[in-house]
Amino acid sequence: MAKTVLFLYNDPTAPEAMLGDAFTECGYDVATFEVVTAAQAGDPAFDATMPDPTAYDVVVPLGSRWGVNDGFAWMDSEAAMVRDAHAAGVPMLGVCFGGQLIAHALGGSVTRSPAPEVGWFDVDASRTELVPGGPWFEWHFDRFTVPPGAVEIARNSNASQAFVMGATMGLQFHPEVDEGLLEMWLAGNGADELAALGLDADRLRTATRAELESATKRVHALVRAFVDGVAQA
Repeated sequence: MAKTVLFLYNDPTAPEAMLGDAFTECGYDVATFEVVTAAQAGDPAFDATMPDPTAYDVVVPLGSRWGVNDGFAWMDSEAAMVRDAHAAGVPMLGVCFGGQLIAHALGGSVTRSPAPEVGWFDVDASRTELVPGGPWFEWHFDRFTVPPGAVEIARNSNASQAFVMGATMGLQFHPEVDEGLLEMWLAGNGADELAALGLDADRLRTATRAELESATKRVHALVRAFVDGVAQA
């Protein structure tokens, strides 16, 4: 019987992209839940009834244009779900905002980063089987501190990049990004965010195209190591 991974859409423009293929390759069926729908994105000050995490084999909270410190009610509900999932031993893999939300829910903190990261950045990992070497895509303005009892397994000079706590793993970077997802972000307010940082969209496109083949291998290796290792804790 196939296992099921649940991807939580915390932003209608932040789907699972390459993570879906990586979990499918590991034998998982893919389910999704829209925490914030396209219709709600214009006014995200609402609450949401979250699904039961124990109905799934893995839960993956994804990215968001908003930050944990925006304090919307749906974030409180999702944080409660994260705590329930962690307490029940349901494996979780948090991505960027999702990693920050898990860190926050389990007792860590989320603050504005003095050095926002947008683009491809090197990460120093102590467990390279979980976070393979090579640059990872980043697009974040906040950063987390790892929760009490968690083990930081990757970081760089700008931020903590990954932690493990039981069957839970939080990431600051975006392993899922491919060219299509990047274009979706650039079509939104991403181009303005790049310009504010003095970055060029075409250079980011070129770098992403150049990294895509090796980045695809890295995300598949990360997910395989997560489901064979962390998720079994």
